[in-house]
Amino acid sequence: MSRFEMPLGGGLLAVAYYKIEDGRVVLLHTEVPQELSGQGYGSRLAHGVFEALRSRGKRVIAKCPFMSFYASRHSEYGALLDG
Repeated sequence: MSRFEMPLGGGLLAVAYYKIEDGRVVLLHTEVPQELSGQGYGSRLAHGVFEALRSRGKRVIAKCPFMSFYASRHSEYGALLDG
């Protein structure tokens, strides 16, 4: 399993775990430190992940509920999604 990381300062990270399956990026799980939950860091991470994947021309399967919800609320990323 691999992950995208977003440093938050103080040694804290927000992370999005993924794997590659049949050439597609499968987003599995997103984590933001509990003490920073609800402050928009997950959305900033999701934006960065989807932008990186779009710039690389990748297809995405969003198994992570947070990433799936984020993509559903941002139509510019809908074209990336498979499944």
